[in-house]
Parts: sequence; C-alpha cells; structure tokens
Amino acid sequence: MRLFFILPRVPYPTEKGDKLRAFHQIKQLSKHHEIILCALNDGDLHENAIPVLKKYVKAIHIIPISKFSIAVNLVKTLFSSKPLQVGYFYNAASAAKIHALIAEYKPDHIFCQLIRVAEYVKGIQIPKTLDYQDVFSKGVERRLSSSPFYLKPFLRIEYNRLMRYEREAFDTFDNKIIISAPDRDLIPHPDRDEIVVVANGVDTEFFKPMDAEKKYDLVFTGNMGYPPNIKSAEYLVNEILPEVLEHKPDTRLLIAGASPHLKVLALKSSQVDVSGWVPDMRECYASARIFIAPMQIGTGLQNKLLEAMAMKIPCITSPLAFQALNARDGVEILVAQTPKEYAAHILMLMNNPEKAASIAQNGYDFVHRNFNWETETDKIDKLIKRK
Repeated sequence: MRLFFILPRVPYPTEKGDKLRAFHQIKQLSKHHEIILCALNDGDLHENAIPVLKKYVKAIHIIPISKFSIAVNLVKTLFSSKPLQVGYFYNAASAAKIHALIAEYKPDHIFCQLIRVAEYVKGIQIPKTLDYQDVFSKGVERRLSSSPFYLKPFLRIEYNRLMRYEREAFDTFDNKIIISAPDRDLIPHPDRDEIVVVANGVDTEFFKPMDAEKKYDLVFTGNMGYPPNIKSAEYLVNEILPEVLEHKPDTRLLIAGASPHLKVLALKSSQVDVSGWVPDMRECYASARIFIAPMQIGTGLQNKLLEAMAMKIPCITSPLAFQALNARDGVEILVAQTPKEYAAHILMLMNNPEKAASIAQNGYDFVHRNFNWETETDKIDKLIKRK
C-alpha cells in the first residue's frame, strides 16, 4: 500500500517524543508499504535529515512554515474556534501544497500525527488514521494551576477548544491510535474505547547498558524547552535536591537535553550541571547512578524512562508518568509523590547497591518484554490494512 504521512515536524533528529515516535513508525511500516512523507518544518533542517529518512521513504516533501506565517495564523486562530495548537501549524498555502501532493500520489491511506495536522485532511475521502499520541487538552489543564495569572485566561480558552477539537477529530478519521490506556481514557468522546493503544518502543540495540564513570548521582533528560520538563527540572532542583543534600551534601545532578529554557539554565550550581544538546544521550544516562523523572504536568508515555530502564539505570518517577508505564512500583521502578518520598528513594538506592541493581535489572527486563517498536507498529499495519 501507498501511505501518505503528514507530520507537524521533520522526524529527524529524534530529540522530541513526537519525532522519535514518527521516525520508528515510518521505519517499521516501510518494510511492508511505500511511504510518502510530508512534513511541516518551522526551523532549520538538520543536514542529515533527508539522507537518513530517504532510507525508509519513497519521497520526502518538506513544507516550510515561516515565523511570520505562524504569527499571522495564531492571531487569526484567536478569533476562531480552533485551538492554537492547530493554528500554529495550519495555513492555506501549506494546505494547497498538501492537497496537490495527495492528488499527485493518490495514496491508499493517509496517516496524521497529532491533531495539529488534522485540519489538512478534513473532507478528503481517503481512509485515514490519526495518532493522537497525547491528550493535549489534559496537558493544558494540568498547566493551569501553576501558570502565571495573566496566562490562565488564554490557557482556559485553549483547554476548552482542545477538548472540542479532540472530540470532533475523532469522527473525521477511520482509525485512531494513542500512546497509552490512561491517555485514551481522557479523550472526550463517548466511543473512545475504539482508540487503539500503540505504545512507543525502545531501540534496545542502541539503548543498552554501557560501562562509564559515574560522574553524577542523578540524571534527568528531555527537551528542556518543553514546559513539563521545565517544571520537573525546577521541582527536582528546588524541592527534591535540598532534601537529599541534607544527608548527602556531595550529591551531583545532571540535567541533559536540547533547548534549555532560561529557567532551566538558572538551575546551574556547584551541584547541578545543565548540558544542553548532547549528540549521544546514552552517555548522559550511563554517567549517573539513578535516573529521575519527577513529572508534574503533561501526558503520555515518557520515552526517557524507557531509555534509562533499557540502559539498566534504576528509575524514580511520579504517579503521573507511572500510570502510562504500567510497571510494578518497588520492583521495576520506584514511584514518589512528595519531595521527601523522592529523597527517601534516592537515598535508599545510593545506600543500598543491591536494591539499586535489582530495580535496574527488573526495569531492564520489563522494557525488553513490553516495549518493542516492531510489535507496536504492527498494530498500525493491521488497522491500515483493515480500512
């Protein structure tokens, strides 16, 4: 079959969750289908993006969206009923190009990643699949309580618009997929049980245990310009770390990941390093004794946890991130609710190497059993062949 992928971002490099997910889905589906990739691009194109993606796709079409067009369309969106998440990525010129490409290639199936691009295929009478991936409306709702007062009215409007759009998008697509069962249960549609859960996988040939000097006691990774990661980094440094330092004053933390926000850069200290972009995240995982992801807001499955577990690093996370993972608390991972609970888990692992090794091994085994790109993407293959 000929599949036409519409993505809000070019899926390489894979430093963001949506790009990672799309890259591996395309890689797996290309084994059985001809892929036409159409990706919007609001930034600089990585020099290796085209050569890498050409290994898996028949044709690539990158549609630039300028900062000026984004600004214009966001203003227009404010006076419409559409969410800003949609307005940011949608414009008439891009729509014309996408419709022309669909007419040219005559695909058997259209695959849209995220509701951000759903607007481009409304009314097109070709079987379609939507990957919700995350529940944007819930993510915005969780940001409301901790946001500055001047942002709350805009976030409340965006939340209501997202709720409506997520519900309406459901009926536009033949198939719907999402990253976890807890996320599926948050989709505001009475038939949400029809959404197929397609989890992420882990490239266990790439993310595997490495021998390295343990320069840090703790590591937290991710796109550090992303609000849930910014919030988590602040919580980790300002609330959790002081509790640990009372007992272990030499504790060192690494915060690693692309595009660190000014708030994240401000967390640097003698105990805290902020790396920014790194070419190989495995080195960051391997340099620490414990991986910690104290997620306070956001939705979806945390790829960072899967990668750390695959590298046999003992992990600690929040109930919010834990619910999508479906691991066993105290066996394959540790879950904490408060700064004192996080500190207690950290100190226990630092003082008990045998327990740390057990959590690490069990987490490693859990990921190998449950998170495989080929197995998960096969669910999409079956859906596409059905429609």
